[in-house]
Amino acid sequence: MWQAIGILDDMKRIHTISILGILLVILAGCSQQSGQEVVVYTSVDQVFSEPVFRAFERASGVRVRAVYDTEEAKSTGVLNRLIAEADNPRADVFWSGDPVRPFVLVDRGLIEPYVSPQAQAIPSDFKAADGTWTGFAARARVLLVNRERLGDRDLPRSVRDLADPQWKGEAAIANPLFGTTTIHAAAWFSAWGEEDAKAFLTALKDNQVRIASSNGEVKRLVASGEVTFGLTDTDDAFVALQSGAPVEVVYPDQEGLGTLLMPTTVVKIRGGPNPEPARQLIDYLLSAEVEGLMAESAAHMPLRPDAPHPEHIRAASALRAMQVDYARVAAQMQNIQPWLRTWAGL
Repeated sequence: MWQAIGILDDMKRIHTISILGILLVILAGCSQQSGQEVVVYTSVDQVFSEPVFRAFERASGVRVRAVYDTEEAKSTGVLNRLIAEADNPRADVFWSGDPVRPFVLVDRGLIEPYVSPQAQAIPSDFKAADGTWTGFAARARVLLVNRERLGDRDLPRSVRDLADPQWKGEAAIANPLFGTTTIHAAAWFSAWGEEDAKAFLTALKDNQVRIASSNGEVKRLVASGEVTFGLTDTDDAFVALQSGAPVEVVYPDQEGLGTLLMPTTVVKIRGGPNPEPARQLIDYLLSAEVEGLMAESAAHMPLRPDAPHPEHIRAASALRAMQVDYARVAAQMQNIQPWLRTWAGL
């Protein structure tokens, strides 16, 4: 009898151990799945990009380790880090706040092409056919106008109005040595040629256009009525609108050159440690859902025709866009820096 009881006890122990073993296997599997991660470097403002990463984590179960640019090193900090890590890549994905700086990585052979199935819905002007880079969620370069200071005068409709003598001392731009104004200046050099672009920028100085420290400062100058209008980005312009300032947004050159659009851009880093989660993240970033999120939170214009967006945010398809070769603009940015430094008196 005691022997039988001992056998039963042994069987219970074996059964318990078996159950524990199965549970450990299941837990190990869950741990392995939840242990997936993707490393992304981004120059998109953290206040806008972080909620997108959290939404991806919830949808995929993949952890996102994000490295953000600081305000002081905006658009260049993580880019320089990617270059420094070229021999031992730590990032899987770079989400750039503009469409030109990724070409520094392309030129150095640091990008692995990836044609996402989600890229099908992106217009061809905003992506590389080989998957080297793909744009989405764009900002536009716009004229922000103070209606009270404008009075009964006609609205400025072109970037060339910045140099029109009728607006002498009444306009502002951000310093073209930095940020998106550098991109815009390089786009002028590409579209108009060197001679005309230099003449235009010289005319801005002659017309006493105020040179602000940033696009945000241009927004402040216009909203406060210190100038009548200024050239800035849509995200800054919509901050002024939401604050209740007496301003209006003008998409310039709709009858001619077109408005410069600057999509955010995603690229896959060659040799990144997590290639499959990287592809998953890129697919998610290029989705209609994310373009909708960026339109709602950051006033970015959807490039996909199927992306939801608030009524006050235009879709890119509703605008005449400036025809831009972003690779050429990226090269121009480097070429014109010495002249711009002289122009700025540095």
